[in-house]
Amino acid sequence: MSQTLKRERIPELNIVRAVAIIGVLCVHSTSNATLEMRESGYYWLYNFINIFMKYGTPTFIFLSSFVLFYNYFNRPLDKKLVSNFYKKRFVYILLPYFLFSILYFVILHNMYYQGRPLNESISTFIEKLLTGKAYTHLYFVFINMQFYLIFPLVLWLMKKYPSVVKWSIPIGLVIQWAFIVSNKFGFQVPNKGSWAFSYFSYFMLGVFMGVYFPKIKQWFIVSRVNATKGRVASWILLWLIWLTAGLGHVYIYYLLRLKIATYNTLWYEFFWNVHTFACALVIIQIAYWLYHKGPELLAKPLSRLGALSFGVYLIHPLFLLIYREHPPQTGVSWLIHLWYAGGFVFALIASWIVVGLAARFLPYAWVVFGNLPKPKPRLVPQQNSGKMDVR
Repeated sequence: MSQTLKRERIPELNIVRAVAIIGVLCVHSTSNATLEMRESGYYWLYNFINIFMKYGTPTFIFLSSFVLFYNYFNRPLDKKLVSNFYKKRFVYILLPYFLFSILYFVILHNMYYQGRPLNESISTFIEKLLTGKAYTHLYFVFINMQFYLIFPLVLWLMKKYPSVVKWSIPIGLVIQWAFIVSNKFGFQVPNKGSWAFSYFSYFMLGVFMGVYFPKIKQWFIVSRVNATKGRVASWILLWLIWLTAGLGHVYIYYLLRLKIATYNTLWYEFFWNVHTFACALVIIQIAYWLYHKGPELLAKPLSRLGALSFGVYLIHPLFLLIYREHPPQTGVSWLIHLWYAGGFVFALIASWIVVGLAARFLPYAWVVFGNLPKPKPRLVPQQNSGKMDVR
């Protein structure tokens, strides 16, 4: 019989989310530079940041699956569970997605399509809403929605055949690469990266981790006390795979973008998959170290950023769009480099402040930014008493 005891929280995951959203912001804030700075002597740096930090979206997809299977696997699968699951996805994911799709569509309409007829604009919006294309970053929510549709089925299969869970990672890799290869040589769907099959290995990694995490948790805690010869060897191997695949990923894109060399598209897929797959595991190790051993001045704000990460993800392109409307009016190279760096800083800080203030002071901020951490109660001294009243 399935145990229904609620599993312990994993606060370290908020640091994983923070590292993931920083990766997303790095990629988005350097996207223009990879097109406009090819003549710069520092192009290698822009390319490095833009490619090496592409772990953000795969890590978020992995985390979504991880958290779902961690929380739901040991609970009875019934109509109430499925109903509550979809209710929460609608309230905390689809509703914010819908509102931000409207926001970005209206902004782009006013910037580029003011003369378009109303009926054409409405039909275009509906099409983009249903395909995650209202703005460039919203494809991530569209991908997650596809996983949400199949989640109850996958959960049922894994509960019915628990021995299959141990094979979930190979199954995910096979499904993902079957889609990649068949798409290359066969049906060639447009916008391949907007379909869940392109990320199936990360989804199934989340299945494996969510189910087995209590048993394998110690492997992620890199410490002298926790070290064995086998674990140390596996840690070194993981980090070598991550760095080797990551640098290879960066290098082949550098050659491609500068038109020095072009390789079969499957090589780009391979390096991206190995790099980001290994990176998701490395980030969990880093998060455990930061949460328990790292400086509080770094771990605490990262935890807070991670708790706000979905809202930051939704709104940060708005601040990048505003920022890019004011490029430097000079050809001085160091000012241009500083301006590009400023885009990352501005988008991060502005998004963080807006979502953080909304979470703290707006009663219905979840409508716009999804599930947010509840503000901590204030302790107020009671009159004529030494006791503290919680408010």
